[in-house]
Amino acid sequence: MKAILVKQPGGPEQLALGEYEQPLPKPYELLVRVHATALNRADTMQRQGKYPPPKGESPLLGLEIAGEVVEAGISCTRFRKGDKVMGLLPGGGYAEYAVIHEEMAMAIPDNLSMEAAAAIPEVFLTAWQAISWLGKLQPGERLLIHAGASGVGTAGIQLARALEAEVLVTASESKVKACLDLGAHKAINYKEVPFEDEVLAYTNSEGVDVIVDFIAGPYFRQNIECLRLDGRMVLLASLGGGKVEDFDLRKILTKRLQLIGSTLRSRTRDYQIKLTQDMAAFAMPLFENGTIKPVVDSVFDWADVAEAHRYMEANKNIGKIVLRVS
Repeated sequence: MKAILVKQPGGPEQLALGEYEQPLPKPYELLVRVHATALNRADTMQRQGKYPPPKGESPLLGLEIAGEVVEAGISCTRFRKGDKVMGLLPGGGYAEYAVIHEEMAMAIPDNLSMEAAAAIPEVFLTAWQAISWLGKLQPGERLLIHAGASGVGTAGIQLARALEAEVLVTASESKVKACLDLGAHKAINYKEVPFEDEVLAYTNSEGVDVIVDFIAGPYFRQNIECLRLDGRMVLLASLGGGKVEDFDLRKILTKRLQLIGSTLRSRTRDYQIKLTQDMAAFAMPLFENGTIKPVVDSVFDWADVAEAHRYMEANKNIGKIVLRVS
């Protein structure tokens, strides 16, 4: 089969379309003809040699797919040949064919294209894990999402609104309107003012209940100041650096704060299955009636994968960057 290969760890120029062995489905797996996949930060890190796939999983890039089932393993009961499915993968999405555990697959709603469906699995599952499972966001609570216009950010805004929470986000000036249009109550241009000042001013110095952060070190102090009593911060990445110097930990004690770190790719299959099914039970009816939607910034032909990676690394996108597998 055709697949995107990494010639050697490095920049986007190391990506090339080549040949790779087609996978065979195990008894509980579906073999899917991939029509679309989508970019994630993990892909750029793996391309650089900084984020290897879990042991025993496909070395190919690609954490999510949308496509058509061409073969179902002998123990599969939920899907059959011809069904349109989308889902999260540990790797292998940048290819003509991929295998996915049947319990990780979700039926694609009739109102969504393959490109739109490919923009759902990773970001909506990551956002649901952070907001609902870890952050335990409740109706009426306040949520602050950093990188509000990212894939996870745009998913998180919509899921939090569906949970009847108040949503604040940080974003660059060119992306503020997009966040507001998706339902954020307050969008803060983090390049213009300290977000801490804006959050506290907006909330009458009360702060927020939950923060979802990807930046880490540079935001840590402000995040702690923004959290109210019994607040929860979920850290999903450390794009700004992982170190904090000279910080008074007593602030965490006096506010009774919870600091939670998590990744999704390294979770067990059983955890990922339960998360997929829980998110789907909540969100799939909302996708079907248009209440929430995947946000697709742009679609590239997979032959232009290097250009797509450069575009992501330039932080130009609002929502997901999708690859059409032609």
